[in-house]
Amino acid sequence: MTPYTSDTPTTRPHSPLPYHRASWSQSLRPRHRRRMTPPADITTHPDETTFELRFTATPRGARLARRLTAYYLDSWGYPYGSEVNDSASLVVAELTANAVTHGRGPGREDALLGLALIDGWLRIEVSDMRGERRPALRTAAEDEEAGRGLLIVGALAERSGVTPRTGAPGKTVWAVLRADGPGASS
Repeated sequence: MTPYTSDTPTTRPHSPLPYHRASWSQSLRPRHRRRMTPPADITTHPDETTFELRFTATPRGARLARRLTAYYLDSWGYPYGSEVNDSASLVVAELTANAVTHGRGPGREDALLGLALIDGWLRIEVSDMRGERRPALRTAAEDEEAGRGLLIVGALAERSGVTPRTGAPGKTVWAVLRADGPGASS
């Protein structure tokens, strides 16, 4: 038996393909963060400053929705770290987390995010397939980890609500934030 070196090819468990341990360990190193580029199948209308994304009703899908919200707001003149961008990202995070937690079921594995920036107002909509499970404002106990999302949305948004989804089963939870100018406060 030959001694192991980093150049000795071996196979991964359950895989007949050889790999080098040196290259495997390099893939585990932290990578530099790159500027995010949206996928090609995302619908955006730059003239109208609207954006729509169908995402999987998973924590990963909710994270993607939040990150793309920040990306598009930055491209529309509300830079990362501005109050509008931060507030909108937080509202999207809360609404998509609710859609992931309460809006999915058997055969219902996606949700829809919509953003529209019109005349100084940003409308955020998150639709899911569970129309029978409408969000309700509740008071969470001090030691509870959940139950404050809609309170946060209510504090950041000028208006918010729930409407039946048009053209599909389910509901749309929406919020409207003030966005008077680039970097404007909410």
